[in-house]
Amino acid sequence: MEKSQKKWIYISIGISVIILAVMVGSTFNEETLTYLAHINIFFLMLALSLRFISFALWALRIQKMSLSLGYHVPFAHCYNMVVANLLAGALTPGQAGGEPVRIHELYKAKMSVGDATAVVIMERVLDAIMLVGLSICSIFIMGSVIWSLNSGIIFVIFFSLFLLIFFVLLLVYAVRYPDPAKRLVMRFLHWIEVKMKKPSFQKIITRTDVEFDNFCCGINAFAKHGKSGFVWGSVCTILFWFSEFVVASVILMGLGLPPSVSESMLAQIIIALVSMIPITPGASGVAELSAASLYALFVPTAALGIFILLWRLIMFYLNIVFGFISTMFIFKREITE
Repeated sequence: MEKSQKKWIYISIGISVIILAVMVGSTFNEETLTYLAHINIFFLMLALSLRFISFALWALRIQKMSLSLGYHVPFAHCYNMVVANLLAGALTPGQAGGEPVRIHELYKAKMSVGDATAVVIMERVLDAIMLVGLSICSIFIMGSVIWSLNSGIIFVIFFSLFLLIFFVLLLVYAVRYPDPAKRLVMRFLHWIEVKMKKPSFQKIITRTDVEFDNFCCGINAFAKHGKSGFVWGSVCTILFWFSEFVVASVILMGLGLPPSVSESMLAQIIIALVSMIPITPGASGVAELSAASLYALFVPTAALGIFILLWRLIMFYLNIVFGFISTMFIFKREITE
């Protein structure tokens, strides 16, 4: 592992550990000991199992979308790339570092770089559409609850939603008018470059130029002969996010608390939305603070810190462990080839 990657791991884990320690310490009392004494291991193992199921759904989405473009990628290969990409996601703001891993692994499965990029980009598009729809629904359903939150949290929620909606609208515009959309994006980036006065920003502009063309090619590929992949991808996306969101309810049951499925699912939607903002690596700190603000509305204070600790352990820390193991398999293969 490179020195810079280690630095991001330390930063990511450090931020999360400090905030979790403060949360657990500030909510720990005698009643917390009662919750700990009655933890149901079965539900915690079920929550962990749901993570592996979500990995499988993600892998199935990649496999089916690749198949629609004419490539037979083994499910085991897709599963390992999904888990390996978790480590890169934990090291980068907005969890965006996993895309190059998936593109590389699809290329290793004999896909062209263009088609591999198309599959990965369409994954992001489906996730964005899914989260926008769910976020708007959650705001209507939990409107009174959301407006009762801290003003900073409210700002982050709506700013995140604005960015996602802008992203989706830009994609729709790019599909219908690719050349004007590209000119608009590049003009905006050049304006930022002038304002920032940083020569290094040119790399971002060059990368965006290439990726925009890849996106257009990818959309055309799925529009022409990958419609079944889009359908399969949509189904797998819905099931994937459901399996991700329900983990928190299972953990609540493990602590002897009501699953609060509707409240928890809506809270998870907002957390996922907020976590997409590229502020910290792996959304460290952002996820913990937003979860504390939302779950404090229906989880007893004595159990809140322990709940968030268990939730982040399963949803974040194990990502790093599993991702590291899968990455080692990839390194081993690269060395032996």
